[in-house]
Amino acid sequence: MNICVLIPTFNEGEAIAGLIKKVSAQNLEVIVVDDGSKDNTSEIARRNNATVLQNQSNQGKGASLIKGFAFVLNKGFDAVITMDGDGQHAPEDLPNFISAAQHSDGGIFIGNRMAKTKTMPPVRYFTNKFMSWLISKVAKQNIPDTQCGFRLIRKEVLEKLNLKTSKYETESEILIEASRSGFKIESVPIKTLYLNEKSHINPFVDTLRFLKFISKELWTTRN
Repeated sequence: MNICVLIPTFNEGEAIAGLIKKVSAQNLEVIVVDDGSKDNTSEIARRNNATVLQNQSNQGKGASLIKGFAFVLNKGFDAVITMDGDGQHAPEDLPNFISAAQHSDGGIFIGNRMAKTKTMPPVRYFTNKFMSWLISKVAKQNIPDTQCGFRLIRKEVLEKLNLKTSKYETESEILIEASRSGFKIESVPIKTLYLNEKSHINPFVDTLRFLKFISKELWTTRN
């Protein structure tokens, strides 16, 4: 199975080199999408032999994923693994995703941090629990950790996606779209890493945007 790793980034110059080195050591091609960073993220990524795609301005995580997916499909990869660029996802868990995909016909394999949550901040824990319940209801599949961006997505799923969002809600839209297209979503246990990373989420703006998105999806589900 020909798999690459896609890392959407925004001002991750401090962490990106170490992450690329660890992923590349597992013989996986690394594709970095730099979402209009003001630091040297792109330069460092190129220096460490990653393929770099750039947005001239900050367009959102969803827009970066969509750009990366188009590149992945054009290059003929069988699947893509998405990871965050801030060090929250452990490269040591990559083989678990690949093994799961090799032994199952699932379309998406999503990381599950909810089995060991002692180090997870309480706000994130309760937010993840609620959001996962809500997205699972819309997707009509049990997905324990819908907010995890560490995922393996098969080419067949990417080809079916018709994403309309461009911010953080895109990751939820991917799960819903894949489910409606008949793909099974499976969970892969991963480590829970919480360092001193700074979230790029705007609690007010992004929450309102997500609520608008999920309200529309709930309405579509009922109808």
